[in-house]
Amino acid sequence: MKFVAITSCPTGIAHTYMAAEALQVAAKEMGHDIKVETQGSVGVEDALTQEDLAQAKAVIIAADTSVDKSRFAGMIVIEV
Repeated sequence: MKFVAITSCPTGIAHTYMAAEALQVAAKEMGHDIKVETQGSVGVEDALTQEDLAQAKAVIIAADTSVDKSRFAGMIVIEV
């Protein structure tokens, strides 16, 4: 299965990237594909494209900040 995710934390330094790595490791261990968009102190990295969203089974949001969910309309969104 293919998933997409967004990670973000208030300072955008460590936890954003730690969460992204944890999601990538977990997906790989379970035999899934995942693309993670990070919203860190340097801005958005690995931005999710419309193609990414079209191929994804669900969106995982692991964030301690506000994330605009409008681009995920009609998709399964899991907030952790």
